[in-house]
Amino acid sequence: MPAIRCPTCGFENLLGSDVCDNCGSDLAGHDVPQSPTTFRGQLLGEHLDALGISAPTIVDGSAEVDDAIRRMHEDEIDCVLVAEDGRLVGIFTDRDAVLKVAGLPLEKRTIGDLMTRDPVVLRHDETIAVAINKMAVGGFRHIPIVEDGRPTGVVTARDVFRHLVESLG
Repeated sequence: MPAIRCPTCGFENLLGSDVCDNCGSDLAGHDVPQSPTTFRGQLLGEHLDALGISAPTIVDGSAEVDDAIRRMHEDEIDCVLVAEDGRLVGIFTDRDAVLKVAGLPLEKRTIGDLMTRDPVVLRHDETIAVAINKMAVGGFRHIPIVEDGRPTGVVTARDVFRHLVESLG
């Protein structure tokens, strides 16, 4: 038989009851399906600033690949952003290191030779939902944040998942 759960005590009442038979709480309107806007607004509608993203590690396109990989390892980061004249031109990730570099001689190879050019980007005022969508559609784990073409941060899948877990408690 269909029932409505009391939001106060969790007691299962008959569908259509106006008052909880267990605790007396008002049930009026609680049997009407609610839009998930509360969840969406609380988490997915938040701006990327809510993730607490730190400044990115930026290298010049002429940097040697082995130096960039060494820096990623030392700083315990998964990617570096590549900039020329302060403007984002590419991204080099741990995935690039594995797929494009592993097993190849690195003499005189620059990060500019192996980076992903013109990466998909976000603005700091975009929402977490937009970041998740871009990551899912593109298969990305890292998306640079830019303002006026200048890199200001990197959103990672790890940042998004950590925030969601912390928020859901």
